[in-house]
Amino acid sequence: MSLPSGFGETVELLRRTTVVVGGDRRTMGSGLIVGREGTIATNAHVVRSAAMRVQLWDGRVLEAALRERDPARDLAILSVRAEDLHAASLGDSAKVRPGELVVAVGNPLGFIGAVTSGVVSAVGPLRGLGPSSWIQSDVRLAPGNSGGPLSDASGKVIGLNTMVSGRLGLAVPSNALRQLLARTNRTPRLGITVHPAPVSMQGRNLMGLVIMSVGRGSPAELASLMAGDILIGVDGDDLRGLEDLDAALMDSEERVLRLQFLRGDRGFIRAASLLLPRVQRNAA
Repeated sequence: MSLPSGFGETVELLRRTTVVVGGDRRTMGSGLIVGREGTIATNAHVVRSAAMRVQLWDGRVLEAALRERDPARDLAILSVRAEDLHAASLGDSAKVRPGELVVAVGNPLGFIGAVTSGVVSAVGPLRGLGPSSWIQSDVRLAPGNSGGPLSDASGKVIGLNTMVSGRLGLAVPSNALRQLLARTNRTPRLGITVHPAPVSMQGRNLMGLVIMSVGRGSPAELASLMAGDILIGVDGDDLRGLEDLDAALMDSEERVLRLQFLRGDRGFIRAASLLLPRVQRNAA
């Protein structure tokens, strides 16, 4: 197979947009810089806690905040405080065809920025994995590759590597990632990072969201929410997980969101009203 001119330089640029995503020492995956201001895409299964860190190509290690999570498509969006990062260019996964040369970059088994290549085997749903489309290729993946880019020969990212099925590597198509990024940009932000935790009170078993941090000047801070508070309800309904809070935010344009939460000894349920900022509904 003949490689296009400048292929080595293309791969090197792709490596520089790939990051290490990790929590504790036992968990490590890959991620992709998709925004110069610090937006990182990865797999949802890589993001196992609220205390995540991202290591950039230049060696910097930055705290990462979870902005969006889509377990159904195994995608997550993180953000780090950085500027002028080199971001990857997303391709159109609808144009991918079997036989195309593809390159995967990631951090398998602790090898930072490892590269492997192959060809696309098929594009579409896979038996046993529901109706969602996958890009299937014969690239060699290992633990740690999850969340890293799969690109075409020109360096356009056409998917995020997710898992191995049989001998094939499976990647979430880039167009699914585009949809999640668009949704992330349309969603009002509370300015908090949270971590799910079970809560038992007054004979009720709930799924709470522990506030890990509150952004300065954010709607959450203006409503006097604090780190350590536990969110248990939104607009009078019990929270069953982060997805319920995301859904409430997606339904909001410019209105008051009412949160129920616990603080301190959890003796009684408190309430906070947050005025959500207006967001652009036509963001791409």
